[in-house]
Amino acid sequence: MNTNENEGPDKDFIEQVVKLIVENPDQVNVTRAVDEMGVLITLQVSKDDMGKIIGKNGQTAKSLRILLRVIGSKNNARVNLRIIEPEGSEVAPEKPEEA
Repeated sequence: MNTNENEGPDKDFIEQVVKLIVENPDQVNVTRAVDEMGVLITLQVSKDDMGKIIGKNGQTAKSLRILLRVIGSKNNARVNLRIIEPEGSEVAPEKPEEA
């Protein structure tokens, strides 16, 4: 795996896919952090693109998280995605998944 913890296939994947989905690809910001819990990918998009990233009933965000888990499993790493809510947006908080 890459020795630089700020770079990786998981970050590259999210950045490329999200830029194809949103209307403002220049406002996409993806950061990657590694700690004892695994890899955390943090995603920020413009206020106008939040709905596209979350998707209907959170399906797009859920799909992105599933694909990141697959990428992480190839590299023996736990990968999580955090989507940062832009200032002034009115996105409803995600409901926890029911078992």
